[in-house]
Amino acid sequence: MSATARARSSNPQSIQARKGKVPIVCLTAYTTPVARLVDPQCDLVLVGDSVGMVLHGLPSTVGVTLDMMILHGQAVRRGIENALLVVDMPFGSYEESPEQAFRNAARVMAETGCGAVKLEGGVSMAETIRFLVSRGIPVMAHVGLTPQGVNAFGGYTVQGRGKDAQRVLADARAVAEAGAFSVVLEKVPEGLARSITNEIAIPTMA
Repeated sequence: MSATARARSSNPQSIQARKGKVPIVCLTAYTTPVARLVDPQCDLVLVGDSVGMVLHGLPSTVGVTLDMMILHGQAVRRGIENALLVVDMPFGSYEESPEQAFRNAARVMAETGCGAVKLEGGVSMAETIRFLVSRGIPVMAHVGLTPQGVNAFGGYTVQGRGKDAQRVLADARAVAEAGAFSVVLEKVPEGLARSITNEIAIPTMA
């Protein structure tokens, strides 16, 4: 299957259906030129809140705002023809309640034209993911190291070692059961990532 043919079928449903079949290519972009460069090769293009650190010089992703994500989402949208565009929900825009998450995610989708949003958190965010999905907002989940929680973690440390593996596994199970179409596994041991990938019904990005 060519890159173009693969990308043209890219939507949350087709991505989820490829679990265990065809490898899924996901790259990050923050600008129109980079989006144009990666679009032919990708199934998903993510506008990550890492833009705050990469382009704006922030010390973490905590200071990224909804307006910043929308601005960069719009820029990337202009460079994409085929891949599924996913935009990160920034810190403070979804944690308060499912209703807050829906209000802000709906704005992101309406103003950027993205096909899905990504939010961090596992068991604690399952209710919110379920709320969003049931109202027409596809969600990519993110567990393991969640950079928006860097202050709680005490740094960008590996998650899921030893007994902590059960916590990360429970988070992955929770987001899959809540209706996320895929999940990012960040900074977890390879063995745990493989175990999660083999167990849950949605694709993993590690």
